[in-house]
Amino acid sequence: MSDKKKGFDKPLFSAGGLVLVLFILVLVNLIFSRVNLRWDSTQDKLYSLSEGTEKILSDLKQDVTIKVFYTKDNVNTPAPIKIYSQRVLDFLREYENYSKGKVTLEIYNTRSDSDEEDWAAKYGIQGIQLPTGEKIYLGLVAVAADQEETIPMMDPSREEHLEYDMTRIISRVQSAEKRKIGIISGLPVFGQPPMAFNIQQQTQGSEPWMFVTELKKTYDVEEIATTAEKIDDNIDLLMIVYPKNLSETLQYAVDQYVLKGGKTMVFADPFCVSDSSQDPSKAASLDKLFTAWGVKMETGKMLVDFDNPTRVRNQQNQIEDSPLWVSMGEDAFNTKDITTAKLEGMLFPVIGVIEQIPESKFEYESLLKSSTNSSLADTMQIRFGSDMLRRNFKSDNHKYDLAVRIQGTFKTAFPEGKPKDKPPEQDKAEKDKKEEPEKPAAHIAEGVKKSVIIIVADADFLFDGYYMSRQSFLGIDMSRMFNDNLNFVLNTAEMFTGTEELISIRSRGKFERPFTKVAELEKKAQAKWLSREQELVGKAEETNRKLREFDQKKDKSQRFVMSEEQEAEIQRFQEEKRRVSKELKEVRRNLRADIEALGTRIKIFNIFMMPLLVSIAGIAYGIYRRKRSVNGGVSS
Repeated sequence: MSDKKKGFDKPLFSAGGLVLVLFILVLVNLIFSRVNLRWDSTQDKLYSLSEGTEKILSDLKQDVTIKVFYTKDNVNTPAPIKIYSQRVLDFLREYENYSKGKVTLEIYNTRSDSDEEDWAAKYGIQGIQLPTGEKIYLGLVAVAADQEETIPMMDPSREEHLEYDMTRIISRVQSAEKRKIGIISGLPVFGQPPMAFNIQQQTQGSEPWMFVTELKKTYDVEEIATTAEKIDDNIDLLMIVYPKNLSETLQYAVDQYVLKGGKTMVFADPFCVSDSSQDPSKAASLDKLFTAWGVKMETGKMLVDFDNPTRVRNQQNQIEDSPLWVSMGEDAFNTKDITTAKLEGMLFPVIGVIEQIPESKFEYESLLKSSTNSSLADTMQIRFGSDMLRRNFKSDNHKYDLAVRIQGTFKTAFPEGKPKDKPPEQDKAEKDKKEEPEKPAAHIAEGVKKSVIIIVADADFLFDGYYMSRQSFLGIDMSRMFNDNLNFVLNTAEMFTGTEELISIRSRGKFERPFTKVAELEKKAQAKWLSREQELVGKAEETNRKLREFDQKKDKSQRFVMSEEQEAEIQRFQEEKRRVSKELKEVRRNLRADIEALGTRIKIFNIFMMPLLVSIAGIAYGIYRRKRSVNGGVSS
């Protein structure tokens, strides 16, 4: 009877337990459905709000509504857009959750011929035309009071800048006032309109450079002509890009602007690759102003850095590692400065170096340095190519400054006052034409405020092609950044205009990681290869010298006869050449072997490590269950 009762109770107990488990599961689901739990396992916390964003959100004075226009139920939407749209929406919910009501998220399903589509068009949201003829939308607008900022199309290639883009527009709608940036440039950074020479011929215009376009999203950007004679006091930041052939009058205007406390960025260049004029080798620097600021940049000298070369295609259409096109890694940046602390890479096509004048008493800080395996060379050697530079290279074992920040209360570079670029009679004739001649501003001999100046020894790095690649996706032009050239400029602009929180957001890290171990192996092999190659070239020159000496000792009748000494010397050189060439091949072979071995180890780890860990966990759990079963059997 008791056995039967036990058999009856067991199914009853199991049924009750099942109901209880189901009840607990439903209760847990109800509880956790209202809890937003996320775990960001990335190294740089790329999917979490940064401290800069949290600071900006906590200081919001006006509530912000973010209206997202997204066609979410179109079955023809490309998979990358679907994945990225979910990433955007999840990330925007983080803003909404953290802001505690200050940021509100509104999502509109933008179907064809709907009211939502009309609203999207009103805000300037762009639709993507699919091959099927349908349009899909993925854009947003931030609205606060009477201010609004729009992102017409969320670009998946800008995923690593997503937080910066979101926080920037939230910050922008808090105020209608924009900071003002003035740009003086010897390059067409504002683009060029098409020009028609006649009915048959018309030159194609060019778009503004990307850094100008990005600056215009946040600032009021003004072009200052190279013929200007003064700089307005309402300019919050002055940028001088490739100061080639600037007049003395304009240099004086820059001098006076700095002495008033104006913040300035100068992009000088010893050899401007982007200069389409007939003489790009003429250095663009401001020697007189630089001297007054306590620095110098040697004109006609460029950096050769064999630890930071860039793989380029040379004039012979061959791929080579050029030490003139310098690709800087993380170790080159000043990690203590907010503008460069989290930058990871920059590319400079032919860059110069900056030095502090020994007697200078102004604050001087390097933002970017070369490697120790570098030296200086004349810019005229560019025409000889990398091979010649490699053969003549001798490391200075010194890190050169490529970008610096100087600050202090400066003195004028023009102690005699404003220079006169035109003949006096021409100046008088022009003044007579004016009804009311302007009263000249008082000359400032010494700074009235402390000024901050950043100087970079290159201007080419601002050109689009050196930090971004363009591609078309469904008719929409998209851009992909592959280094931090643009970030450096925008970081500096934000530092000078007082929005330091945005700098930490933009420079948070990358979604792609370089193979640093492989790069390290290549550097070691290249250093060994270079030394052996230089040794071979040196021995070849020594052999040629000895052959010439043998020729000089011969009679005129023996000039075309090879002596035994010459034959022996040539034979020794050829044997040495074969030996060194064999060694060079061995160096390259070992490099490839090390890289392949590293790749094999990574593959083995990725393929077998997880199954191995699961197997070990399963075996351990099996042993545990077996021991528990045995112990239970013994006790019963």
